Amino acid sequence: MVSMLDRSYLSDRLVRLAAITIIGFFALIVMFADLIAPYDPSSQSRQEPSAPPSNIRVRDQDGNLVRPFIYPRRLADPLRSTYEELVDTPYPIALFVDGEHYSFWGLFTGKMRLFGIAGPGSAPRLNLLGTDQLGRDRFSRLISATRFSLIVSPVGAVFACLIGICVGLASGYGGRVVDTLLMGVADSMMALPTLILILAARAAFPLELPPISAAFLLIGIFALTGWAAIARLTRSLVKALREREFVVAARASGISEARILARHILPNAAPALIAQSLVILPAFLLAEVALSFLGIGVQEPQPSLGNMLAAAGDITQLALRPVLLLSPAIVIFVFVLTIRLLIREQDDDDNLSIGNKARE
Repeated sequence: MVSMLDRSYLSDRLVRLAAITIIGFFALIVMFADLIAPYDPSSQSRQEPSAPPSNIRVRDQDGNLVRPFIYPRRLADPLRSTYEELVDTPYPIALFVDGEHYSFWGLFTGKMRLFGIAGPGSAPRLNLLGTDQLGRDRFSRLISATRFSLIVSPVGAVFACLIGICVGLASGYGGRVVDTLLMGVADSMMALPTLILILAARAAFPLELPPISAAFLLIGIFALTGWAAIARLTRSLVKALREREFVVAARASGISEARILARHILPNAAPALIAQSLVILPAFLLAEVALSFLGIGVQEPQPSLGNMLAAAGDITQLALRPVLLLSPAIVIFVFVLTIRLLIREQDDDDNLSIGNKARE
């Protein structure tokens, strides 16, 4: 019989495996968004505004199992956004089809898409999540928006953590004057509402920015506004660790202060710093979404999770297809939940490590 401890351990490992798998899935979206998205996120199909998801069929008119396919459709009622299928010609769905050209990370130009309709250029479009009011494929826009947010937020968090750790090390290992000055700046940054500070910093720049320029700007803003919390944590950890026996022994043996920081203090402070960096990441993601939702982040036609959520303000469309319009919110929820699960697992591991050391 499996003991309660074993079941708890197995449950924790399954939770961690699930969280890592979801993070890996998001990483694949970031790396291969252009391949995964069947269409360019800004391309329009003017004959299919506010269309529902494509009806994927696996049986022909005789009831036989066949390769998945869709029928073309036409707009039957523009006021109600209702469509009817034209069942004359089926269009099969295929993997690795040629589609619209795209630039893969600026390295080369490709046109292969993970899936799509195998047929001529006049073939109907496969819309897994339907289309928006301009006839743009929601699924392609969601993939592109997720990639943008999951590039800007983690990179901004990394730079914020690097700045905070450097400031915390200098404050915790420096003299009283350096400590007072740096922590005074950090406390001033923490006293300001972070989102308001980010909004003010973004509003100082032009609204119309290319996506790459907007990404660099947001990364810079996040790095310069989000370092204070991890700086204060780093300073506290350094203050506590510099008086530990192994650090005193290393200093007595003649090891340089820089080597003590790199080899003794930082490795012992790393678990807490990693947990704090995971806390920062969802906050930056939500800040980026808020900027776009308020109209001062990424601008149309470039998709973002925020401006896609802004489309949910259409009450008529929201009543007809709530899940489709709120799909960006679902992505945000899944990502934030996954990060919170990783934080919980990290805290559990830290507590277990502390308990083992106490028993020793």
